[in-house]
Amino acid sequence: MYTAKQRNAWVLGALLATAAVAANAAGLKVTSAQFADGDYIANQQVFAGFGCKGGNISPALTWSGVPAGAKSIAVTVYDPDAPTGSGWWHWVVANLPANTRQLALGAGAADGAKLPEGAVQVRTDFGKPGYGGPCPPPGDHPHRYLFTVYAVDMASLPVNAESSPALVGFYLNFHTLAKGSLMGLYKR
Repeated sequence: MYTAKQRNAWVLGALLATAAVAANAAGLKVTSAQFADGDYIANQQVFAGFGCKGGNISPALTWSGVPAGAKSIAVTVYDPDAPTGSGWWHWVVANLPANTRQLALGAGAADGAKLPEGAVQVRTDFGKPGYGGPCPPPGDHPHRYLFTVYAVDMASLPVNAESSPALVGFYLNFHTLAKGSLMGLYKR
């Protein structure tokens, strides 16, 4: 049996933890000049290959609401509707400096030239690092593309260009302080 003091301490701790979760639940606000949340993604951002004829240029992203304890930022683009049984990773960037608040149009180029120093693009489900735009099967329903920004409590995730999105996801699962997403749609 707990004493009243122990029970009150536990309740206070639970309330503080709930408040911290609620504060982060609002998360980061992510926007793009190329599309609004829930809008269709332009051909400029669509993949160039697999029958798609887009520009394959990553959209500009901007975010706010990074908590004070963040030591780095990660960005992912994921299609949960891909007919693979596990979705499709279109872009994964880790180890952006904590003060980064935007990525320029085209920052996802395979050479990483528009990314801040120290950032790492890992291979995507296209098999190589860099941004790979939407390219769902022809005639399929509109797919959702989740552009997610993570505030991370580690200065550097132990990943490199050959790492899998699953490995980055593993670290993000345990080291995310806050996150926010912007959803784009695409159908062909």
